[in-house]
Amino acid sequence: MGENKFMTYVRKFRLKEHSLGMAFIVLMIIATIVGWPNFLKVRNLTNILRQISYTGIIGLGMTLIIISGGIDLSVGSMTAFVGGISIFFLNRFGPDSTMGIVLTFLFALLLGSACGALNGVMVARFKMAPFIVTLGTMSIFRSLIQYFSNAGTILSVNMDYGKLGSSMFLGLPIPVWCFIIVGLVLHVLLNHTSFGRYLCATGANEQVARYSAIKVSVVKFLPYVITGFTVGITAIMWSSRLNCINPSDCAGYEMDAIAAAVIGGTLMSGGKGSIIGTMMGAIMLGIINNMLVMGGISAFLQQAVKGFVIIVAVLLQYNSGNSK
Repeated sequence: MGENKFMTYVRKFRLKEHSLGMAFIVLMIIATIVGWPNFLKVRNLTNILRQISYTGIIGLGMTLIIISGGIDLSVGSMTAFVGGISIFFLNRFGPDSTMGIVLTFLFALLLGSACGALNGVMVARFKMAPFIVTLGTMSIFRSLIQYFSNAGTILSVNMDYGKLGSSMFLGLPIPVWCFIIVGLVLHVLLNHTSFGRYLCATGANEQVARYSAIKVSVVKFLPYVITGFTVGITAIMWSSRLNCINPSDCAGYEMDAIAAAVIGGTLMSGGKGSIIGTMMGAIMLGIINNMLVMGGISAFLQQAVKGFVIIVAVLLQYNSGNSK
């Protein structure tokens, strides 16, 4: 009897608790073989982290939305919108204003949070379907930035602005540090605060959460604001790296953010998720893209691979749930 319990524990240990870590290790081994000897070079690994940090930051906020039982399809368009409007704001301070850069960063955070709050109000207050709401705002944000930019590139006149997204600190790009810091903060928020418990309870069973005196409308509203905040960070990091924004930028960010969350173990049905898992999921997506490039696979197949990975991740979640 004791041996059977031990074997059951071993199976659970391998297949459930550490499945993501095992998949990560296997992926690293495969990528090392395919991309040998360039894959493990510090410069290549740093580039992977830089590339995934933009969508990874948004994916951290998206994790909270999915846990609450929602979804946000507007984050890509919102990033382009916030980034473009922020550059318009920055240009008002002239080409040499350091204070202008600081104020622009704060402005982007506020604007992103306001855009997220718009989605949150419609979902939480007016009880509209998150898919429909964010599908609509996705078109709105993209159309607005195309209108304000006259469908052209929005250039920054402040050359120092470009240093913000391209600088390094302690060997890592600034966007990567933002990714790490936001991840740690949201990890604590999700796992060590009452809000995190309320969020999981609401996503698991909204009606039961109401009976437990949880303010469901507030709990469902805040993740959209937080995600808007993360969009503001990404908008600044992305636009400052290029020192400009094109209205077509950041298309597909919503797919990468959702994929990172799902690969990291966040249930699409809500109620369960992991910030650390999302961070690992984002890195795994970056490794897959890098491996395809080094393997000489067409860049056009990268989106196909992402779609396949999402389907497999959801399928594994479904089978895991049925096996309980």
